[in-house]
Amino acid sequence: MAGKTENKQARVAAVIVAAGRGERAGQSVEGPKQYRKIGGEAVLAHTLHAFLECPLIDDVIVVIHKEDDALFTQALGDRAGRVVAVTGGPTRQESTRLGLLALKDISPDHVLIHDGVRPFISADLLERVVFNLTPHIGVLPVLAVSDTLKAAGNDAMVSATVPRAGLYAAQTPQAFPFLPILAAHDAAFAVGRSDFTDDSAIAEWHGLPVRIVEGSADNTKLTWAKDIEMADERLTKQHSAFPDVRTGNGYDVHAFEPGNGVTLAGVFIAHDRKLSGHSDADVALHALTDALLATRGAGDIGTHFPPSDPQWKGAASHIFVEHAVKIVREAGGRIANADITLICEAPKMGPHREAMTAALSTMLGISPDRISIKATTNEKLGFIGRQEGIAAIATASVVYPGGLPE
Repeated sequence: MAGKTENKQARVAAVIVAAGRGERAGQSVEGPKQYRKIGGEAVLAHTLHAFLECPLIDDVIVVIHKEDDALFTQALGDRAGRVVAVTGGPTRQESTRLGLLALKDISPDHVLIHDGVRPFISADLLERVVFNLTPHIGVLPVLAVSDTLKAAGNDAMVSATVPRAGLYAAQTPQAFPFLPILAAHDAAFAVGRSDFTDDSAIAEWHGLPVRIVEGSADNTKLTWAKDIEMADERLTKQHSAFPDVRTGNGYDVHAFEPGNGVTLAGVFIAHDRKLSGHSDADVALHALTDALLATRGAGDIGTHFPPSDPQWKGAASHIFVEHAVKIVREAGGRIANADITLICEAPKMGPHREAMTAALSTMLGISPDRISIKATTNEKLGFIGRQEGIAAIATASVVYPGGLPE
């Protein structure tokens, strides 16, 4: 999913607003609606999962109510340590401003602002929003209005039919260049304006242009008790299906040639030779790409990136992995783990394992504990034992939605 675009080079943060009381959803022993369980987890946990697993997002701020520290920690568990929680204000608008202020020292290039009770945000929508950002324009995901709209007076009598052409329903995450949207919120706060219904309205008022992109019908906001019941039913059905877990394998080998170092698992390692190949010859990433593609029956690396194509000459192999990740994610797949074994006599891999794991975590959008990188020698046997090259074996496990076919 995470292509190396201009926006990926930029620092992108997210503010998840979850300080409301959810009064329209009624009372529950579980607390406000963002802490009620759907599919066995709190609504807010589902929402944050999408952002924490997205390699396009660098920093996550969660704005919570002053009385919800215990609820938040209980709902997030170990994941609570991966975000920064700040106390919100009396309105959503003020809570958002406080969340933005918490990012002031970091000063990211862009920020996404999302409702904590929209738990079905997809990786595709996050990608679409981020990749449409520019330094001077915000991005608003929308759905075209499909219902016929009516205007009525105080007497409840229809007064007109409103043309729906050019009308859209706004969703979140709404994304903006960070400093301009913070300035817009500060300006509204300074003049006592607290009546804006969303962040794009504040941007419009302050003169910050906003571009619309296609939203998602699944990206619903849970407002009423019935919404939560339906969300729980939806996730329970998904989880009750037999899991579609697929495992793919990949193998690659490259010969040595004169040079000053090798790139393995995205990390450059100084060496007295380099690996020969059309791209950067990263055997680890080539094998991993094939393993990921195998879980979709999508061919191999040569199918998607022919070595005869000059545009891939010298290319960094993370491009290949991220392409395979995108194919997996577009099919709804979640990468469960990746395991890579490097086979060579030299160089030594141990000192670089941590950096390799970090690089793979970013490419795959999964936590480091789901990544294994091992190295072994060939006991001086064969071409590897003669130090003529390096081989790699990779295995990837991916969980796809739905059950196995009947």
